[in-house]
Amino acid sequence: MFYVLIKSLITGRKSMTRLIDIDELANYLKLQKQTIYNWLHQGRISGIKVGGVWRFDRREIDNWLKTRRRSARELKSGEKQ
Repeated sequence: MFYVLIKSLITGRKSMTRLIDIDELANYLKLQKQTIYNWLHQGRISGIKVGGVWRFDRREIDNWLKTRRRSARELKSGEKQ
């Protein structure tokens, strides 16, 4: 993620990565901030620290959410959520 940010700065791309802080992420996912901190510690989610503040790439979060998607068929077959 940090590489993407630096690359966009070096190449001068106008569509720079959208970074959000932990408050924005917690609000976006409708979770407590402590849950986000726990996930960071467990390695379930990635972020970067800028100036002592955690930042998250919004596109990476959206992609991560897509990988968590489950179909109704999977849930009926007894797969754990």
